[in-house]
Amino acid sequence: MSIAEEIQRRRTFAIISHPDAGKTTLTEKLLLYGGAVQLAGSVTARKNQRATTSDWMELEKKRGISISSTVLQFDYDGYRLNLLDTPGHKDFSEDTYRVLTAVDAVVMVIDSAKGIEPQTRKLFEVCRQRGVPIFTFMNKCDRPMKNPLELIDELERVLGIGAFPVNWPIGNGPEFQGIYDRQTKTMHTFERVVGGKHRAPVVVGGLHDPEVRGNLSDAEFAKTLEELEMLELAGESFDEAAVLAGRTTPVFFGSGVNNFGVQLLLDGFLKHSPAPKSRVMGGIEIAPENPAFSGFIFKIQANMDPKHRDRIAFIRVCSGKFDRDMTVHHSRSEKKVRLSSSHKLFGNERETVDEAFPGDVIGLVGHDSFGIGDTLTTDPKILYKEIPRFTPEAFSYLHNPNTGKYKQFRQGLDQLLQEGVIQALYLRNSSIKTPLLAAVGPLQFEVVQFRLESEYGAESRLEAAPWSVVRWLPTDIKEEELDALSLPTGARLAYDIGKNPVVLFQNEWSANYFGETNKNTPLSAVPVQTARDS
Repeated sequence: MSIAEEIQRRRTFAIISHPDAGKTTLTEKLLLYGGAVQLAGSVTARKNQRATTSDWMELEKKRGISISSTVLQFDYDGYRLNLLDTPGHKDFSEDTYRVLTAVDAVVMVIDSAKGIEPQTRKLFEVCRQRGVPIFTFMNKCDRPMKNPLELIDELERVLGIGAFPVNWPIGNGPEFQGIYDRQTKTMHTFERVVGGKHRAPVVVGGLHDPEVRGNLSDAEFAKTLEELEMLELAGESFDEAAVLAGRTTPVFFGSGVNNFGVQLLLDGFLKHSPAPKSRVMGGIEIAPENPAFSGFIFKIQANMDPKHRDRIAFIRVCSGKFDRDMTVHHSRSEKKVRLSSSHKLFGNERETVDEAFPGDVIGLVGHDSFGIGDTLTTDPKILYKEIPRFTPEAFSYLHNPNTGKYKQFRQGLDQLLQEGVIQALYLRNSSIKTPLLAAVGPLQFEVVQFRLESEYGAESRLEAAPWSVVRWLPTDIKEEELDALSLPTGARLAYDIGKNPVVLFQNEWSANYFGETNKNTPLSAVPVQTARDS
């Protein structure tokens, strides 16, 4: 197969949603239909059932939520799919935002009983800013749900995007009979399977077939026909260009937990989603067909394999062909690096990969110098600046209560900081060397403590810090100028890990007051990307 053919069969996408909308369950079921797993796991991790394939971390299994993004690669119907399952909880949104830089399309899962929820809206905005095509899955249709027309209206009104229902639910909740495919004019009814472990048996026929119509009452059937007629009268035709531009979202209905409509979603997604696209870098377009290999690191994860205590850097291949053992230019260190330990990933399982093409996500093991946002390329002129940085809103001290475990505590914390999910700040002129941890949400600290103990055998004690706002000072500010600043009560100066000066404030009012009393010293809410030499 030529490189162009390999690129065309790649599909790289993420699944996003509000917590509990059924995102991880849908991920599991896509793998089931893609033939990547024979038996779907249970998200609730009930006794004698497998834990969800994509939630590999011990804490995720205990809490029943996704905490870190997972990469799952599998083949289906001639396509090579790179599926990124992301956390839904707002405290982990930084990880999700980074993942969205590495994908070409997104599947947005909505709980059909609740409609659009706050985190869905937030993640949708990030996708819109990046112009990423969005496919919508209205989940849990076999439970009492909102009127489907209301859901479509809410999607268009709240998110400001056109919505095209590719299929339509027949019946609601207990009366749910199946899904009508508007494009093929066929009705699909599903048979429940115990625990949704296996593919749901399907009967396909016309809308008026007695067998297909099932137990639907005359009133419910008439209402369904009326809704479908209204959709036809609305005159919206499927606009491929509008979907690819992110202006219209194709909408699919179903139930992930019972496997209803999952294959219709998967087939529809592959039919209409884009192959890997060009990336624009400093006004220059880097096409996937560019012969120079290039990619950027969007995630680092320590201890995916507890037996080896290693760290893995996830790279999205953007152009050219990756070959194991190739030598590339590392943007940050400006050194040549040999990429010998490369893996194809499936949750925490890995398999050595010898080659990869644009759209693929591969894991590189054993490179301590790699950081989030770094470019790896055979052409040093290529430099991607894809990764956004986010301002922390939660601050805590992390103490080591057991001096005998200092080495494990220090090593563990250093590795977790390299993942870039939490940041460390150091107070200026402080005799205490305890790092001040900063994160987007407080649940991140719980994850750090859990992983320190389970992966490194190091206990820790968390102490809440009195600040809730951090602002960056100009990078060229001198030490004597820092001494001369007029700080509001309770504010402190500190340095980030790149030795850039910051001010910690107790609240927004305090930060605004600083701006009024130090008019010649501008503050920035956006973290500085580079390190200072001082």
